[in-house]
Amino acid sequence: MDLKNTALGIELGSTRIKAVLIDEHHLPVASGDFEWENQLVDGIWTYSMDMVHTGLQTCFARLKDDVRARFDTELTTVGAIGVSAMMHGYLPFDRDGKQLAEFRTWRNTITGEAAEKLTALFGFNIPQRWSIAHLYQAMLNGEAHVGNIAFLTTLAGYIHWQLTGEKVMGVGEASGMFPIDSSVCDYDADMLQKFKDLTGTDLRGILPKVLPAGADGGRLTEAGSRFLDPSGALQAGIPVAPCEGDAGTGMTATNSVRVRTGNVSAGTSDFAMIVADHPLGVHREIDMVTTPDGLPVAMVHCNNCTSDINAWVRLFEEFAGLFGMEVDRGRLFTGLFQVALQGDPDCGGLLSFNYFSGEGVTDLDEGRPVFARTPDAKFTLANFMRTHLLSALATLKIGMDILTRTEQVQIDKLYGHGGFFKTPEVGQRMLSAAVASPVSVMETAGEGGPYGMALLAAYMLWRDEGESLPDYLDNKVFAHAKSSTLMAAKEDVDGFNAFLARYQKALPLERKAIEVL
Repeated sequence: MDLKNTALGIELGSTRIKAVLIDEHHLPVASGDFEWENQLVDGIWTYSMDMVHTGLQTCFARLKDDVRARFDTELTTVGAIGVSAMMHGYLPFDRDGKQLAEFRTWRNTITGEAAEKLTALFGFNIPQRWSIAHLYQAMLNGEAHVGNIAFLTTLAGYIHWQLTGEKVMGVGEASGMFPIDSSVCDYDADMLQKFKDLTGTDLRGILPKVLPAGADGGRLTEAGSRFLDPSGALQAGIPVAPCEGDAGTGMTATNSVRVRTGNVSAGTSDFAMIVADHPLGVHREIDMVTTPDGLPVAMVHCNNCTSDINAWVRLFEEFAGLFGMEVDRGRLFTGLFQVALQGDPDCGGLLSFNYFSGEGVTDLDEGRPVFARTPDAKFTLANFMRTHLLSALATLKIGMDILTRTEQVQIDKLYGHGGFFKTPEVGQRMLSAAVASPVSVMETAGEGGPYGMALLAAYMLWRDEGESLPDYLDNKVFAHAKSSTLMAAKEDVDGFNAFLARYQKALPLERKAIEVL
């Protein structure tokens, strides 16, 4: 194995940190991971930075173990490295590199005032989870640390800084910090000026420099190599691609970076991203971000997807254990997902709100998981599981309807990836019922974001001169990729619409639950 002919992608996701090593054929050859969870500390969803460091190093150590086991080789170098993470959030530092406030993740819904005022000021939707909303809310709150901020970044930007010493990031990740002008692949100059006029703060002095896919993001320093691999085996000097967010890596992993292509990433959160072919109006439910090479992307982002499903599966696992049965969790997920296909298309009168946290699409600042049914509902296991699968996609559909019906956005191809699609056919069919169009899933869909980041590192390393990212992916990565495409039956589409109508009518139930629980 020639380690110089590999590319490494690492992604810090919401429930797992994962590393994927690919070879010169763009095929995954080794991986490592580390499971973690966010914590609610003093009302803030966060991850401790100690856990960030420990998790990243453990993930890399397990990748080294996998390479050793598969190839009898020590992982001392690679051709290129790229890091991605959950987009958005708030990580401020002073001039000495001291962290000034706890890491505030995308999951927080504590910036409503700032988001509303900035959206009005810019004429551009600023969601609560964006970095600029967090910064302005801290200003409005009069938080003492704000005056000491010398560098504001995201989790991916922080890791990239530690690896290379460079305060830069990919344009897709930057588009979740502050609006981007795609014509120049940089922060929107007019909006920067409006923010300066409003607050007196020149954001160009504290935000990371913006880079397109393929640009030189720096080199792994000696300190960076120790940061990733404390054993000292990893060599310095490795090229590092501009860091990206999980939206950009999801687009890359599913070959959804051309105009009128799209993908849905479904895990702890779920989001749909469609590369737009015309300017869109301002909608609170729709974010405008970019592809890793700077094209405008309409995003429907939902904070809640599979967390409630995971909780119910753990309950079933506990039930099995009560009778002395040890059930493999993977088999349990597969079986429970598959039984959902036997449920009534409209879930037989059952209803679920999967809100562990607030949800911008439905204008909720907090969440309470709720399961409800009428006395005459068809309370079967199949309907129960189908209810939770449709609930996981309900808020996504609300936003997608705005894109496809109100804004007339055309979608030529829609790909699904993430844990929701691991069980063959099930999640794919449910999403197809939600969007009323065919959905494709690639063989590599389970690799997700870290695979997409590895591809971006490979693009920086191996692209031909002048070769665009869409052409590179089409011609060198996915030309012979295997995928499956499904179109839901009409009764499934009609069933989802009936479920959603009942879901929207019952939203006051969720609001009341937040009030009283």
